[in-house]
Amino acid sequence: MKSVEKALISLDSEVIVVDNSSVDGSVKMIKDKFPSVKLIANKQNTGFSVANNQAIAKAKGAYILLLNPDTVVQEDTFTKCISFMDEHQDAGALGIKMFDGKGNFLPESKRGLPTPSVAFFKIFGLSTIFPKSRLFGKYHLGYLSENQNHKVDILSGAFMMIRKKVIDEIGALDETFFMYGEDIDISYRITKAGYNNYYFSGSNIIHYKGESTKKSSINYVFVFYKAMIIFAKKHFSKKHIKTFSFLIKLAIYFRAFMAILNRLSKQWIISMLEFVISSYAIYELAIFYQNYNEIVFPKKTIQIMIPVYAFTWMMSHRFFQNQFPPLKINNVIKGTVVGLLILLASYALLPKSIQFSRAVILLSSLLSFIIALLIRLLFQKAKIGTFENYQKNKQRRLIVGSINEINRIENLLNYSDHSSSTFKINTKESQDHNEFDGNIAQLDEFIKINKIDEVIFCAKDLTSREIISCMANVNIKKDVEFKIVPDKSQFIIGSQSIYTNDIFQSTTINHINNIRNIRVKRNFDMIGSIIILVALPIFFYLKNYRTAFSNTIQVLKGKKTWIGYIQSSNNENLPKIKQPVFDLYSSNTKLSDEISDKLNIIYAKDYNVQKDIILLCKRIFR
Repeated sequence: MKSVEKALISLDSEVIVVDNSSVDGSVKMIKDKFPSVKLIANKQNTGFSVANNQAIAKAKGAYILLLNPDTVVQEDTFTKCISFMDEHQDAGALGIKMFDGKGNFLPESKRGLPTPSVAFFKIFGLSTIFPKSRLFGKYHLGYLSENQNHKVDILSGAFMMIRKKVIDEIGALDETFFMYGEDIDISYRITKAGYNNYYFSGSNIIHYKGESTKKSSINYVFVFYKAMIIFAKKHFSKKHIKTFSFLIKLAIYFRAFMAILNRLSKQWIISMLEFVISSYAIYELAIFYQNYNEIVFPKKTIQIMIPVYAFTWMMSHRFFQNQFPPLKINNVIKGTVVGLLILLASYALLPKSIQFSRAVILLSSLLSFIIALLIRLLFQKAKIGTFENYQKNKQRRLIVGSINEINRIENLLNYSDHSSSTFKINTKESQDHNEFDGNIAQLDEFIKINKIDEVIFCAKDLTSREIISCMANVNIKKDVEFKIVPDKSQFIIGSQSIYTNDIFQSTTINHINNIRNIRVKRNFDMIGSIIILVALPIFFYLKNYRTAFSNTIQVLKGKKTWIGYIQSSNNENLPKIKQPVFDLYSSNTKLSDEISDKLNIIYAKDYNVQKDIILLCKRIFR
């Protein structure tokens, strides 16, 4: 806004800001720092097209400029653009040279019409491989100099100056497009009306490109290419629509495959590296041990058992989520010890021909611990793999409740911890921007945008059911800690160390859709399925065991989970989990909805994998 203000000093202009229910304090900032701005504060995210049309309807100038909030303009940008438009009466709209925050030219500053052939070359990367080609580089017009002015087909909605009379003639943005595609549509309609779109290189802006939708994500692929299909149906012939739709579907599958491959490689790179290095280290240990003690291990023992040992420790570390940040030495120790116990327990069952010395197993466990710890320290230090985006910053807290209760808790937090940032959320869907940073309807988005580490619910203002319902609607990919502070809670005396920061009484919620618990529950499902398959000959006579066995494939595929909620009319308000094979309640007596709800809430709020293990055993062997 500061750069816009400076660029408008010599112009007769108006600035209209449309806020689509943001959660970053933008509305309050605009009111406080830019009182002359005409502010439209929407209560919900209406999408790019609808929001811009709201401003266009109020605009009075001869030129309308659509400008993204994550941009910085030069002092002479607007005057130069207007001069160019005045000199070129054939110009219906104008785009500009854009750079990202690192100073790289953004190729979307100028684009060609995404016909089926152009879309094909972009989807499969040919436009990236041959950006300067007149055949393959038509999407971003890479063969046109970025330092010269050009007539182009498509302009970017991040900076698009349009004549008001052109908008009056062809209409505003098409509100069918929620995000992406609307700039392509209006650019095309401008050229169809007989005007030209110009790429202007006489000035430039910085476009930081916000994080609302990551372009590498599958979500972006679906949203963007869905917009392309809407555009094709609106402007292309039926023959072209079929071709275009086929290419789009192909692109979605291709990008989805690449995204899954990338995710798997990130999640397994630590484990695979650990397996390879551990195998080599245990092999060298075995060779040293037999030379030192002047013994010879059978060749089969070395070939079979060394990979088995390395694999056992690798899977044990994965069970304790040691491939994900933050690095916890206690969990690495647990993974090593559990792997060792499994190997020692199965040692006696192995044929003599492939048995290693127990001393080798014990020494291998020490090697496994050192290798596992060093690899994870390296990945965390280098910020690669699953540790790529891990940052150990000061904690960012969010308190949900009434203003009085929030202020009371804030006083406790300020007394105990000065290193955290605290945000406030109202329990009502309407909010007073002077007191709150957002409202409860925005909880999910607020946590994502503000990178919240801890959410504290005020029990005085929210019931347990409401708290669980809030958590059920939070769809996040980071580990957020949820807590409840009881009404009128006071300092805990004697129950905690004088050095701890948590001096207020709170109940930590180990909720079932915590990202770590999601992984733990999935690991339990996988391991449980394998054990049930292996033990079939022993327990096949049990009716419930046969039921479990018949569901193992569904559980392994991830379509079912072993333990889940009791069926109730209120299950929709609980965190989503897969359909269970067995529910929490093992008796044949039917429970009332009230009791079922309470049991489900307890299970969802305080999930523990040990409970799942006990419940599964009870259900199978009762």
